[in-house]
Amino acid sequence: MGYGKVFTFGKDGNTGIVTFDVSGEQMNTWTEQAVDEFCALLDDLERLSDVKGVVLISGKSGNFHAGANLKMLDRMKEKSDTNAAMSVFHKAFRRLSELKFPVVAAIDGYCLGGGLEFALTCTARIAKDSKNTQIGLPECNLGIFPGGGGTQRLPRLIGYPGIEFILRGKIVPAAEALQLGIVDRLIPADADLLQQAVAFLDGIASGTVTLKRTPPDLSQIDGVMEIARKETLKATKGREIPGLMLALKSIGDGLKVSLEEGLEIEKNNFVEAVLTNEAKGSIHTFFLKTMSDKPKGLMTKGFQPKQVSRAAVLGFGTMGRGIVIDILRNMQIPVIVKDVQGAIEPGKAFVRKILEGMVEKKKLKTPVDDLMNLLQPVTDYSDAFQTVDLVIEAVFEDIKVKEKVYGEVCSAVRDDCIIATNTSSIPMESMASFVTHTERFGGLHFFSPVWLMQMVEVIRGERTSQDTVDNLLNFAASIRKRPIVCRDNSGFVVNAVLFPYFVDALGFLESGVPIEEIDRVFVQFGMPVGPIRLLDEVGIDVGYNVMKGRGFAQDTLRNVVGAGRLGLKKSGQGFFLKDGSVDPEVLPLISVKEKQEVAATDMQAKVLTDMVTVGKDLLDRKIVEDPRMIDIGMIWGTGFPAEKGGPMKWADLIGLSEKLFGKTFYAA
Repeated sequence: MGYGKVFTFGKDGNTGIVTFDVSGEQMNTWTEQAVDEFCALLDDLERLSDVKGVVLISGKSGNFHAGANLKMLDRMKEKSDTNAAMSVFHKAFRRLSELKFPVVAAIDGYCLGGGLEFALTCTARIAKDSKNTQIGLPECNLGIFPGGGGTQRLPRLIGYPGIEFILRGKIVPAAEALQLGIVDRLIPADADLLQQAVAFLDGIASGTVTLKRTPPDLSQIDGVMEIARKETLKATKGREIPGLMLALKSIGDGLKVSLEEGLEIEKNNFVEAVLTNEAKGSIHTFFLKTMSDKPKGLMTKGFQPKQVSRAAVLGFGTMGRGIVIDILRNMQIPVIVKDVQGAIEPGKAFVRKILEGMVEKKKLKTPVDDLMNLLQPVTDYSDAFQTVDLVIEAVFEDIKVKEKVYGEVCSAVRDDCIIATNTSSIPMESMASFVTHTERFGGLHFFSPVWLMQMVEVIRGERTSQDTVDNLLNFAASIRKRPIVCRDNSGFVVNAVLFPYFVDALGFLESGVPIEEIDRVFVQFGMPVGPIRLLDEVGIDVGYNVMKGRGFAQDTLRNVVGAGRLGLKKSGQGFFLKDGSVDPEVLPLISVKEKQEVAATDMQAKVLTDMVTVGKDLLDRKIVEDPRMIDIGMIWGTGFPAEKGGPMKWADLIGLSEKLFGKTFYAA
């Protein structure tokens, strides 16, 4: 029997075989069509009298089911419609669980979210022990929570560990799922899954296989949920993100009543969660991640990238070291690094230390000595530069130094060698004339620390060729970075949009708002650190010089820098003491203009308004062509809260873009 494009039914003797395959898609998901077909299938399964049981198996090798289709969830706008859709979904799962014969889910590959909830509704689960089999409920990382029975069925199956599993959005390999009790049987990766599933079902139906399950004791649920709530708020720095709070409520309330009542509680809370702005923002961030996970997708279609078999880095300071680390660990190709003699040994020691740390944390398998042997430090331009395919300049931010370096390196490398700058403050165009064959010159603006930060900005100068941009994107993919592409601009994209974060914060400070309050407000918004602490960490003098260069008269920063306070890490003195508290000696240096009360919401609104205004300007001037470039840059470059989807998306969701500009940045 066929039900359209997703479900088909067949038999192996007196065993029913349901195969599901969402055609044209890489993964199976719950689309509206899939749900409709599933309900039609259930009509027939409920009438069956000539089978001893049914096996559910995917028609896609290496993919069982990835859960709800996020595009469908994102389109949910009205509460009544959403409630109706979820009621259909819940009813279908209940009907599956109430079939008069056993049902076995045969799992190979991803079994996530609504896919795992599908499997949990079955009598038992058998899974392949392969690296591709990943089992989990990641919804709490997407601004929602398991809404197809997961908050009720999983804890009732495995007890309290299921609560942490849900709240952390855990995804585990098949062997761990077996240990937890989520999976009932494991088979080798090369075994015939369907054959083994049929045999397993035969054993269950005949009574020769007993499922070893002890009903968990959930009598201490209130105490456990109180601990879970505290741990959740600790992880979110006190932010009550709706999806997580409603997940806690669903688990805590639902596990104290019958399964049927608990499922109704879960459904109602899920409807509330999925309609929140935070859910929409989180889903948007997921789509941004999916897009930017594959940098080559930004390259010109059909482009054949230049092979980079040897690279060079100019400058062995903080940024140069980080770039070297990323090339060595990801590409494992020879790297020449040039600097003065005094920088060589400290640079090598630092690179080795970081690589050894990666090995200890099992994030790197290659022996460190093998990687260090690929590193060739030099103090002058040797003949080896003729073999280099890419040079990344990361020297001191001084235009005279840059001019000298480019004159030297252009004489040392081949004419087809790509040359990139890691500058963060000097316009590309002002350096382009220093480079011969300027079409090969582009920007690669990394973020510090390079080996931890995923973001890199690929900058197209006025004379940069498309081939160079595409080759730099390919390089970004090779070192596992998440790139955005932009044209030359002061601060490029990320620093340009982040600039109001500092300017406005200093304005609040000079209005008499305490440092602690300013930072608290923006950590509560979701930023990883407040603006004053961030300024202290990057270097107060850096912030001051940038503002001065952009024509901002900043009295407080002038006073603080003039007093030798360049930041706690930089000079031992800044806005803060080592224990994290504000240094009382810095308070007299704050230039308070006129004291006024500024509410937390007003501070957040002011910063967001100024950020999106900058973003709108970048789009209008074609610095970037797509608001996604801004949101990707801010989420992975500054830690802008993922549940808000980036400043441009968040402005759309809260109505700010309509209010400011009469339209949204993204199509509705």
